Order: sequence, then C-alpha cells, then structure tokens
Amino acid sequence: MNAALPPSTPAGLASVDSVIALLEGVGYIASRPIATALYLAHHLRKPVLIEGPAGVGKTELAVSAARALQFELLRLQCYEGLDDSKALYEWKYGKQLLYTQILKEKIGLLVDDADTLDSAFKKLAGFQDLFFSREFLEPRPLLQAMEQPGGSVLLIDEIDKSEESFEALLLEVLADYQVTIPEIGTIRAEVPPLVILTSNNTRELGDALKRRCLHLHIGFPDAALEQRVLRARVPGIQDQLLAQLVAFVQGLRADNIRKPPSIAESVDWARTLLLLHASALDEQTVRDTLGVLLKRETDVREVEGRLAKMTQAALAAS
Repeated sequence: MNAALPPSTPAGLASVDSVIALLEGVGYIASRPIATALYLAHHLRKPVLIEGPAGVGKTELAVSAARALQFELLRLQCYEGLDDSKALYEWKYGKQLLYTQILKEKIGLLVDDADTLDSAFKKLAGFQDLFFSREFLEPRPLLQAMEQPGGSVLLIDEIDKSEESFEALLLEVLADYQVTIPEIGTIRAEVPPLVILTSNNTRELGDALKRRCLHLHIGFPDAALEQRVLRARVPGIQDQLLAQLVAFVQGLRADNIRKPPSIAESVDWARTLLLLHASALDEQTVRDTLGVLLKRETDVREVEGRLAKMTQAALAAS
C-alpha cells in the first residue's frame, strides 16, 4: 500500500504517470525521463537543471508545469552582468528619499520633548530601522518565489549566459529555499518553489551549482514523440502531412548542418504548412518555407541542392 502523500503534494504530482497526464492536459508531451525529473523535483525538494539544444522544450516545461499546477510562474532571464538587484531584491530609493524628506520636516516635532541628545537619538533609532525595512524593499523573482504562499514555479532561464559570480548567489536559494537580506534577515519559503534552471551549454556550469540540482538532458525527439508533440501543438494537421513533415525534419537533423531544426521549428513549420493549405510536401513548398526550419544561410546553402531528394525520401517514409 502506498504511503499517504504530504498535504502539499498536488494530485498531478502523485506519481510519474500522473505528471505525464498533467502536462499532456496543457499540451506538453513529456517523455518518461522528463516526467520523472519533475516528480522527483517536487518530492525531493531539489531544483532541476535542464540542458540541451535551444528549442527542445526546456523553458516550455516550466511554463506548462506552472499552468498545469495553477502556480505562479516567476521567470528570471539570465544575461551577462545579472546581479542581486535584478534577481533578488533592490531598495525603493525613490520611496526612501521621500521618507527622508518627510522625516526632515518632522524631526523637530519628534525630538522636541527629548531632554538629552541621547534620548533624541533613541527616538530616531526606530525611524532609522524603518528606512531599511520590508516596506522599502522591491522583491525580484528569486525573493518573490520564496514568498508565494500557494507555491510557485521558479524558472531561471539560460543560466549559462550569466557569470560564475551569479551562480554563487544562487547557492543559498537552491540549497535551502531561503534568501538572506543583511538589513532584514533571512526570509524562508513557507512552500518551496518548484525550481527549473535551463542551459544551452554555452559555458560549463560550476560543480557547486550542479551538486544542488537534479540533472535532465532534453535532446531532439525521435519521430514518434515528435509526431505526438505536433498533434498536441498543431491541432488539425492531417496524418499524412504530419508523417512527411516529421520525416523531412528528422532527415535534416541527420544532415551535415550547423544548427539542426528543433521541435520549436517543427511546430512553426507545421503551422506554416497549414496556413499554406498544404496537404502534402512538395519540393517547391519546402524550398519556399525552408527559412522556417533553418536559421543560418550556410545551412540553407548546404541542403538546397538536395531538397528534391530529401523531399522524395520524406514522401516515401510516410
């Protein structure tokens, strides 16, 4: 008999199979390793670091999980130079300045009945503390995620674009689900967020960060999974066109090109073919829409001489 789930566990995270069904309900077709990683992330209270090429569904997993669980999605887009003022919190300097002006105007009234300099300072001490209080704090995504009473999904997107110093900033958040603010103290999450980090592998991440995370690699899908994804994302596409489209994309990925099309490009191409009222692939349609799949001119030139052969192979595969 299975042990009772903790009260904080949503029904959709009760098992790996329920995670698959939960995500499928919002149009995200998850492989079993993806669903397992999400299941473990919740039950082990550990972040998931997702690596893989751009466009394979890393960010979309976080967006879909938040939508399916009806959680708040807090997204932190990483970039070079990102610091705590954009990731954790910053002080509301305008409000502090206004408070200073008001205090300056009223300071005479506040200390008027003080007999000594020491007693005047004591009267002002409380107002000094208020100056660096929660009232003047502007929370950013990391702190916002700690303060969501009903749970949240924290997406730290493209962590590999940030610097190593930012990784160090994340360690407390990822290990203990808490944020320390020197002037206030430590703020702990009542309900730990579901944390998803994504990386396109543009640089090697530090071991300290990786140790705190579960690891998941999402690569290009096989033909069967890609067809399922496209059916979910592009309703109305006919089976014959779908099979031909997937066969062509799978062939492109096996070719000698620098940037193979990802599942995101497959979805865009399927929608493009529907807009053009295509019922089957033909060489001219492929040539006209190749820019939807390939984003580098060198890759276009690499395959354009073989488009007729590749299109025929896709037709034969369907």
